[in-house]
Amino acid sequence: MATKRRAREAPGGQRDSSDIENRQKRVNVPLLELERFLRKLQRELRLQRGAAFVRLVTDAEMKRLNSKFRKKAKTTDVLSFPAELRSRPRDLRRRTMEVRGAFLGDIAISPAVAGRNAKAFHRTRAEEICVLMLHGILHLLGYDHETDRGEMERVEATLRRRLGLS
Repeated sequence: MATKRRAREAPGGQRDSSDIENRQKRVNVPLLELERFLRKLQRELRLQRGAAFVRLVTDAEMKRLNSKFRKKAKTTDVLSFPAELRSRPRDLRRRTMEVRGAFLGDIAISPAVAGRNAKAFHRTRAEEICVLMLHGILHLLGYDHETDRGEMERVEATLRRRLGLS
């Protein structure tokens, strides 16, 4: 899925260099709000704009991706596709210094699953998608909550507080 940031034609012939592409129509998503959050997240982590590309996909597409890349025949909320495999970081700031200027990779998010999660966690869908973007970026930086004894969870909780996410 690795793609680089693309410029698209916006109405009126202007170029749109969004880091988020909405590839689904079923769930209404506030793209401008999500773009603002992604820029805020990139500033917080001192990453360049365009360090990651986020694609909002249908549940069916997410199931296909999860099956193909993780051998799990079910949908999920977020998948990360690093441009380069990275070891687990010793320190978040050190890792972000190491990758400054690099394209980290792609993140796929299912707004439908995010909506279901949002209800369970008492968040808005937009807040949940923001949480998923943060989660995806941490995976692109080399964190892995399945093997790191809670380190990614602690880093994510700290960043959620700093970024105003519940």
